[in-house]
Amino acid sequence: MSKPRIEEWTQLRGMAFLAIVMQHNIAEYIYRADIAQPDSIMLTMIYHLTRFGTPTFVFLAGVLLFYHHSHKKPDYPHFIRKRFGDIYVPFVLWTLIYWLAVRIFTPEFWQSGTFDVRSLIRELFLPQTGYHLWFVLMVFQFYVLFPLFLRAAQFVQRKLGKMTKLTGTQSVIALVLIAAALYTMLMKWSYYDTAGWTVALSPPWSTLLEYRSYSWVMYWFYFLLGAVCAWGIEHWRHWMVRALPWLICLFIGMYIWLGYDVLKGSGDIVNLNISTYLKPTTFIIIMAQMLMLYGFLVLLRSKNTRFQQLFTWIGRYSFGGYLVHALIIYCIAYVTRPLLLTGWHLPVTLLSFLVTVSISLAISWGLSKLPGSRFTVGLQRRKRSNSPIRSTDESLPRQKAGYSTSLSTKQQALAEPDVH
Repeated sequence: MSKPRIEEWTQLRGMAFLAIVMQHNIAEYIYRADIAQPDSIMLTMIYHLTRFGTPTFVFLAGVLLFYHHSHKKPDYPHFIRKRFGDIYVPFVLWTLIYWLAVRIFTPEFWQSGTFDVRSLIRELFLPQTGYHLWFVLMVFQFYVLFPLFLRAAQFVQRKLGKMTKLTGTQSVIALVLIAAALYTMLMKWSYYDTAGWTVALSPPWSTLLEYRSYSWVMYWFYFLLGAVCAWGIEHWRHWMVRALPWLICLFIGMYIWLGYDVLKGSGDIVNLNISTYLKPTTFIIIMAQMLMLYGFLVLLRSKNTRFQQLFTWIGRYSFGGYLVHALIIYCIAYVTRPLLLTGWHLPVTLLSFLVTVSISLAISWGLSKLPGSRFTVGLQRRKRSNSPIRSTDESLPRQKAGYSTSLSTKQQALAEPDVH
């Protein structure tokens, strides 16, 4: 019997997907030479409302893995085969699609008459044409190493259980705070201390530093937080609601800080990479916003409004939408780049965002209904039963508001890269 599905996780994944699509639409328009300053500032303000997107997918990856494997040792060969089919195969397929799509519209591709296999192989390790796909490689590292993470988490859990000076809740809070401090130090090292290392060092160390955002090491805290949430969901909900007023205040303060920081450090053209994910202040606003949104979803989980149903639907098809959305942005940009949009960058960005979301999710939904959908959008088609007897999953009662019957968990939480 499967565990009950936690609705707020799917809804949070839907929000994260929308944030990521907005980020990449903003990146398409904010760097154009004809952008007016008011549009540039407004897009920067919207951009800082979306910073939670990618790390939230890492958090949700940890949540799902620890939730479904917390009390059992995974069969590693079966576990990897399943994740390979659900995640890596779609990555390879869409890498090929993006590689072909960019070259088909390049005259040099047809004039050369050769098939550049080396560039395609490079895309499988360092995606460029599908600029967002590198994050699949990063998240897949968590799946490959998950049995080790699980054993380490179980070891820590046993040690915490033997502590007598602190209660279980106090021990977990202390552990999270210590981990957050260590991760903040890692972000400081990444953003400030390694600035000149890439130039000073020789390969392969300079290459490893240059592409350090491709490594799970730079995102491990969000994965750890997912384990804490998964292993104590009711306690987690309770604390998210209690901390909500403080999280709101922290988010507002950091939102103002990051906006000022970017505008102060930019010239005529805004530099959004000033608020990269691998920066201590960005880490703080991400945590504040992600946990704040989680708290709101907990408060609303008994309502089951159309608004929540929409985010649940978006969350279900978000992986396929994530894979395809950059291709839609490419198509829109093919039309908008030759245009002079002075004074119109903000409305065009918002319109492009709506079109991208709608078409991406429609394609993801459509592909999920076709054979082989597991290998295209990471979703397996639901099987219709001809028997009047309800299946085990369908007959599971709702235990509490916010829970629903168990559905397929083939779709894994994924994330997207920073704006480059």
